[in-house]
Amino acid sequence: MNAKEYLSQALWLDQRVNTKLEQLQTLRELSMKVSANLTVEKVAGGNNKKGQMENTVVKIVDLEKEIKEDLARSIAIKAEIMNTISQVDDPIGQIILEMRYINGKGWDEISSSLNYRDSSIFKIHSRALKEVNRIKKEGSKIQ
Repeated sequence: MNAKEYLSQALWLDQRVNTKLEQLQTLRELSMKVSANLTVEKVAGGNNKKGQMENTVVKIVDLEKEIKEDLARSIAIKAEIMNTISQVDDPIGQIILEMRYINGKGWDEISSSLNYRDSSIFKIHSRALKEVNRIKKEGSKIQ
């Protein structure tokens, strides 16, 4: 895994959590909808609506559990990534990596915020990525 892939893990996991939160919202909205079809005669066999509601509630509980697990993983990965970024020698490189890979900022926002030209941001970013690759390589030798 190269430096960009390593650093991007947190953003991808955040995106995954956000997608699951949207699914959860949809399921909750679905569970709140109660519609009865009064034109159809009921025959023996029970209430099918109750079964659908139970299935939806089970899906909600399962999805909430997945979200909690993903959030815990995200926190752990972000802590590991922040530790790696803190080992980069250049403080501006650290800030760029944090803004880009932890906070999900775009290049325009980063360059504007730091008052640097895009080309300077890209050069510093490139050097910082090389350093992260070196740090990860040295770290894997130690472990």
